[in-house]
Amino acid sequence: MIEPGLEPALATAARMSAVLSAHGLLDPHALEWSWFEVGKGGLGIDSGLSLVSRSLGDEKLADEIRGCRPVGHPRAEMTGFVVVGTGVWFDAEGTARREERLVELLVSPDAIGPSAEVSVHHDVWATCDFRGNPHPAVHARNAPRLAAALRELDALLGVEAEPGEPGYFGMAKAYGLEDAELVDGRGTDLTDLL
Repeated sequence: MIEPGLEPALATAARMSAVLSAHGLLDPHALEWSWFEVGKGGLGIDSGLSLVSRSLGDEKLADEIRGCRPVGHPRAEMTGFVVVGTGVWFDAEGTARREERLVELLVSPDAIGPSAEVSVHHDVWATCDFRGNPHPAVHARNAPRLAAALRELDALLGVEAEPGEPGYFGMAKAYGLEDAELVDGRGTDLTDLL
């Protein structure tokens, strides 16, 4: 379970990132978040901190995040933060490719409902690429790594993950993406929104 508050959220993010990193899916290098005020909503102000010279486990990180509060908005609160970094995927020949934002981790310190969300925005986890071409070798080299990491995160957090909402590019299932629906041996071409 995730406890409310920034320090527990950072500790959760550190533990979750370690699991994702062990699978080569997320090597964190920054945090990003937005600011809002109760009663006003989002302020349109974004902040970020580099993790190049520090880690998510750094005890001073929470104070540094609070120190980024916009001066003109002393009551501003941060939204959930995104752990940004690079990850590795494997092409059809098995060559490792490093990709920015291969996997993202969003952790919310919200007192009402602390949460964590793992997002993917690439076609390497799916049975077809975004053009609808089946790519079984790419899928076989990448999807099992994501599934294993998600299972480990379930065990780490002590809760079973809930698949997110369906999106244009795919539908999440327990430990990956639903298989593409094939028509004449091809999936849907989704490149119109890329």
